[in-house]
Amino acid sequence: HAARAEHAAMNAIATRLVALLAAAAVAGTAHGFTLDSPQIKANGTVPDAQVYARCGGGNVSPQLAWRDPPGNARSFAVSVFDPDAPGGGFWHWVAFDIDVGAHGLNAGAGTPRSGNAPGDTVQLVNGFGERGYSGPCPPAGAPHRYVFTVYALDVPKLGLDAGTDAGAAVAAIRRHALASASLTASYARH
Repeated sequence: HAARAEHAAMNAIATRLVALLAAAAVAGTAHGFTLDSPQIKANGTVPDAQVYARCGGGNVSPQLAWRDPPGNARSFAVSVFDPDAPGGGFWHWVAFDIDVGAHGLNAGAGTPRSGNAPGDTVQLVNGFGERGYSGPCPPAGAPHRYVFTVYALDVPKLGLDAGTDAGAAVAAIRRHALASASLTASYARH
């Protein structure tokens, strides 16, 4: 009887410990971290205002709003990536060192020195060879997907400069990401 009682007590302690660890793990994640935009709708079509100028669009980066980032976030980064582009993908926008007090970006924040992005935001050269945001402009044919992502980072500054390659910067962003939230929309040129 003593062995069974001891075994039951150990099981009860183990069960409580597992429950505590699970609660701590959930508290450390950002289940509610979300990204929204008045212009970009999940699974929708990228509006003409956000399409690259060479494809007849306005080339204005969309307004982005994020909610419920992890409490220990120290800065944010954003990216727009086309995974369907020839060659394995295409970076349309990579920006980082966005102040932790930001809850989003204004429309047009992807235009460097426009005053629409928080002061110390670093914007990299995109796949078109231009600094900041350049919207969709895929080859004619099937629609491409555009993944808009915000990352909550564990550092206030990435320590990278504006000359950093977009792919290398995104690798650093992902190493420091506490959580991310994305919206995916598509665009086709006919």
